[in-house]
Amino acid sequence: MSISVVILAAGQGTRMKSTTPKVLHEISGKSMLFHAIDAAKALSDDITVVLYHQAERIQNEIEKHYENIHFHMQDAEKYPGTGGAMKGVEVQHDKALILNGDMPLVTMDALNALTEGDADINMSVIKLDNPTGYGRVVIFNDKVQEIVEEKDCIPAQKEIQTVNAGVYCVKKEILERYIPALNNYNAQREYYLTDIIKMAVEEGKSIHPVIVEEEEFKGVNSKLDLAHAEEILQRRIKTAWMKAGVTMRLPETIYIDSRATFEGECMLENGVSIQGTSHIIDSHIKTHSVIEDSHIENSDVGPMGRVRPNSKLIDTHIGNFVEVKKSTLTGVKAGHLAYIGDASIEEGSNIGAGVITCNYDGKNKFQTKIGKNVFVGSDTQLVAPVTIPDDVMIAAGTTVTKDATSGDLVLSRSPQKSIKNFFYKFFGKA
Repeated sequence: MSISVVILAAGQGTRMKSTTPKVLHEISGKSMLFHAIDAAKALSDDITVVLYHQAERIQNEIEKHYENIHFHMQDAEKYPGTGGAMKGVEVQHDKALILNGDMPLVTMDALNALTEGDADINMSVIKLDNPTGYGRVVIFNDKVQEIVEEKDCIPAQKEIQTVNAGVYCVKKEILERYIPALNNYNAQREYYLTDIIKMAVEEGKSIHPVIVEEEEFKGVNSKLDLAHAEEILQRRIKTAWMKAGVTMRLPETIYIDSRATFEGECMLENGVSIQGTSHIIDSHIKTHSVIEDSHIENSDVGPMGRVRPNSKLIDTHIGNFVEVKKSTLTGVKAGHLAYIGDASIEEGSNIGAGVITCNYDGKNKFQTKIGKNVFVGSDTQLVAPVTIPDDVMIAAGTTVTKDATSGDLVLSRSPQKSIKNFFYKFFGKA
């Protein structure tokens, strides 16, 4: 790989109105900064993230998920601004792609286009029907001549529709020459990365404009922007999976995490939420069901079922209002209104309505193990730790506190008692 990547992630993001750093806000299951890092890792083995605001917190989160990422701390007191962020940054390769950590929608095709050619600087440019509010990029003979802030535009320049998208691919020698020369002689007293364009033009360097799609270079600066970006990324994710063969009923109502994967012929009904690193194979997820970080294979869930993290369902039916957590079910039927937590259940077993595995004693979690061909009657409580072997029947309303033996009927009930004519006496009708 012959290109370095620098991701600017030092800003405070005050418009997010949150104690969470802007770049750590999630879009489709991943921090927006991680989307940028993923794109960068597909291009480069030399990635530097520039930090300042809540730097330690952001670095810790990155290091939980990625290796071989370099970090540079911006001296924002002395050198504020995007140009100040680049002061002191060292890159290994002959070109450096400079990205923003709040652009989670950028695509590989767009980044590849920015790295092509031999211009001193490739500059991303968006063409807008209404560029009001943006600085204009003046282009002549397919070369950038200057960037003019809107307030400084003459009437003819205000008609220009090309604006700066904020991503650059710059030769290392240009960075080494111009970044140290940046100054803050402006109203904001900040160091602007865009000033290297002016310097390059003055010295006759080649600055090539690369027209990009506005959607791909959308910055996220507020919760409203975050919601819009989520909608765009969700549309992309679902389009890709439908093209790969996943059937979706009313896809606009479905949520799919960017880390989730599918195999074979899968069906997702309206209102379904597939979260985390869930992997779905040849399965039917019915209306308003939620799958979290779980493996579902040749099974159906719902409607209104919930499969919580670290669960594995194979050849299994989970019905409405059934919740499964950290459990492995193989060839099981649990039709409705059950909680199965920290359990393993084998093929041929049936879990009746209202069954609960009592897996938590207030301090620790315990396992429930159920073998093959076990019938668990309705409203049964299985108080873990407990083991039910193959070929056992458990009567409805039973509280199971001890292990069973194959062939048993397990039953714990108070004898039924009837008091003759009590109804009439109670209501004074006797």
